[in-house]
Amino acid sequence: MYNLLLTILVILSAIIVIAIFMQPIKNQSSNVFDASANDLFERPKARGFEAVMQRMTGIMIFFWLLIALVLAILSSK
Repeated sequence: MYNLLLTILVILSAIIVIAIFMQPIKNQSSNVFDASANDLFERPKARGFEAVMQRMTGIMIFFWLLIALVLAILSSK
């Protein structure tokens, strides 16, 4: 059981990293002090591919944390 969960955790970790890299870049400007600094705090609602990727990433991270918690509990026994 422990080895199976550990394998799932490693695979899920790799999938999460790939999913994070697949998400589109939100802001091209790296200068915070330019004229578009007001856009820094405005968050338009994600649509389409971006929304799907955000939800999938959030769900995968939830399961990753759950599996990590179960592994921590199992390893302490």
